[in-house]
Amino acid sequence: MLVSFCLLFILPYIGSNIKWGGPPPGYGLFPAQEVMNSPGFNQTYFNIASGFAILILVFLLFPRLFGFKKSEVVAEKPKVKTSFPKWFIPSLVVTLVSWFFMWGRFDLVQPIDHFTFVPLWWGFIFVLDSLVYKRTGGKSLIASRPTTMKLLAAASCFSWFVFEYQNFFVLENWYYPNNEIFTNFGNISWQLMSYTTVLPAIFEFYFLLRTFPALRDRYAHGPKIVVPLAGQYILLVIGLVFLFLMGLFPHEMFWMLWVGLIPVLVPAMNIGKYWTPFTEISKKGDYSNVVLIAFATLLNGFFWEFWNFGSEWFHDYAPTNPNYWKYSVPYVDKYHIFSEMPILGYFGYLLFGIVCWVLWLAVAYLIDFDAKLEIDE
Repeated sequence: MLVSFCLLFILPYIGSNIKWGGPPPGYGLFPAQEVMNSPGFNQTYFNIASGFAILILVFLLFPRLFGFKKSEVVAEKPKVKTSFPKWFIPSLVVTLVSWFFMWGRFDLVQPIDHFTFVPLWWGFIFVLDSLVYKRTGGKSLIASRPTTMKLLAAASCFSWFVFEYQNFFVLENWYYPNNEIFTNFGNISWQLMSYTTVLPAIFEFYFLLRTFPALRDRYAHGPKIVVPLAGQYILLVIGLVFLFLMGLFPHEMFWMLWVGLIPVLVPAMNIGKYWTPFTEISKKGDYSNVVLIAFATLLNGFFWEFWNFGSEWFHDYAPTNPNYWKYSVPYVDKYHIFSEMPILGYFGYLLFGIVCWVLWLAVAYLIDFDAKLEIDE
């Protein structure tokens, strides 16, 4: 697993050096900047990607077509009535105030809107945690696993740098045009704090979705898929080859940025007998972990794009949000939602959520801390 993790960094670099005779254009610029225009819309590529998206959608909407059985109705234990936790109101206020200043961009209180992203998202994380707490009778990440929440924030910061690093090799699928608001040191420091919010927000949505039994059980009784040891090695080799090709063909293989960790790290973990979100599929045919983390990331992605869009709504204003990003995605950049994200990108969020969980597990296993996230133990 350690070797596979290191190859995540090495193989794209090798492929890129073959293509460019050195690092790719824009390599090392932080935050990432647009260095060249991506290829325009391609109908064939878009149709193929749409076909995969439609298949995913059909699976999510009609799981019984794929061999899933209807869950037996099991009487749930009556939930203990619990009020919202003490952090609910303060976190709601922080979220609303930060949102107000991020979108308001008031000259009178400049430069407060430069610093709204982190309080906005951490306030929102605490609001989500409050909803989980309320619906579970007093159990949540913050209430039940505060140390795990801190580790999630730390791992999230490191994990997003992995994606930023790989983003160089696909020639910046996303970039940050407001890079001159802070100094270089300021950009690094602020982005470090900003990246701490990614995994906590996704997993708060995940636990919130798990509080709905009908949704949780809908995907819990599917067909078992057992990949033998030889198959795990084949998947691992395919994943490693694709990582190399991502550096060699940055436009054609850009999608590996969003899914590449799955065929590399999951087989490595399975070979090493580590638990992954796919383990329950092979043991019990339970797909709920995989599906709910996908839904959670899609919901989280909606808020990412929603708040990002609003933060730069009036383009005649001077740039104010250093976290504001734009996309430069080849071949499928059409039919946008919130002006920046193409519609197929939202299907990418479904897969990206699984990648985030796998990366959390990889960091936990390699550094040897508790990767369990259950809040009801």
